Amino acid sequence: MNTTTLAALLLATTTTTTDEPGVERDAPRWLKGNTHTHTLWSDGDAPPESAVAWYVDRGYHFLVLSDHNLLQTGERWFDISDDGRLTPAKVEAVSDRFGEDWTELRGEGDDRSMRLRTLDELKARLDRADRFVLIPGEEVTSAYRMAQVHINAINLDDTLPALRGDSVQGTIQDNLDAIEAWGREKGRPVLAHLNHPNFQKSLAASNIARMKGDAFFEVYNGHRSVENERVGRRPSTDEMWDLALVAKLVEGAGGGGMVYGLATDDAHDHYPTGTVSIPGRGWVMVRSDRVEPDAIVRAMLAGDFYASTGVTLADIRADDDRLVVDLDPADGESLVTEFIGTRLVDGEPGPVGVVLARSRANPAVYEFDGDELYVRARVASDRSHPRPYREGDVVMAWTQPVVVTPPTPSAAPASP
Repeated sequence: MNTTTLAALLLATTTTTTDEPGVERDAPRWLKGNTHTHTLWSDGDAPPESAVAWYVDRGYHFLVLSDHNLLQTGERWFDISDDGRLTPAKVEAVSDRFGEDWTELRGEGDDRSMRLRTLDELKARLDRADRFVLIPGEEVTSAYRMAQVHINAINLDDTLPALRGDSVQGTIQDNLDAIEAWGREKGRPVLAHLNHPNFQKSLAASNIARMKGDAFFEVYNGHRSVENERVGRRPSTDEMWDLALVAKLVEGAGGGGMVYGLATDDAHDHYPTGTVSIPGRGWVMVRSDRVEPDAIVRAMLAGDFYASTGVTLADIRADDDRLVVDLDPADGESLVTEFIGTRLVDGEPGPVGVVLARSRANPAVYEFDGDELYVRARVASDRSHPRPYREGDVVMAWTQPVVVTPPTPSAAPASP
């Protein structure tokens, strides 16, 4: 059996790495972060420092402020009003948290405004060595006819214009290519992930599959209008993952490659606790030896991360014989691990995305039979989500896929 695993997953957690001769790094550890959050710079309801502080206070290691089609740069003033997005109470909360000297106001009476702090100012105030870092990002927001195409570009420090191609797929790929080209030109690792494919019924699994090379997408988005779940005959985002994997691995869609899943907040509403899009619903856990943007993005590009809405994993390991998921349950928490995959039957894919096995053990272990195209794990808890996307949600986690039996060249053409 020739098992292809995510390269970084095979690193023992005790391994030390180094970028320079004679310089040792700490052992990799799991870092908690969110790559999709909005502020008053676009259509969020919070000053950026208030949005960031929520994540800092709750032990996140990194955050991307992904406002639409912009980075938080330049001078921008926001009107203060009792019935607007920036109320006097929000301004007072900023002053209470950061000090009156931090809050820059102008005008009087009903004609007051506050200057929005820039990304550089936020980083200078809130970044903490080895504890928390803001990673620059942008939600590149485009469309083709009625289809919404939103792609988060992570770890870039220039605003990229949203492009509109000659089709839905052309619009996706043109923006992906522009993000990749920026990173190549700057010599910086950048990551692009396709957001909420079911939003307004815009995209299909085939759009994910046809993204050139490795594809990153949101298997879970905490905004209540995006329809993560199955609706009628329309697949859930979880089902889309398997459909896209088979298309890439067997049919060579997008030139082949892997499909990686993220969980995000897509937070816009930072003050209420039960509304449309609040923080704390979904995140990624990334294994990295440094709380630094380049290191975090490189680990994600290598697939060394998992998606979560509240389930914690201690380790994920794979070799030629099995996939092992070490669980880290909370006190009294019961976890069920489902190993999901698609088998090859006479070289062709069988039923797509079926549950191959279930386990209540810790660690949860799946022994490969040898006919699986890929296997991924989904872990569900009996614990309710404290900030649910929809009523009745329990907390979950998703590991990245492991390719068990690479398809034959005849089954997977080299070109799309």
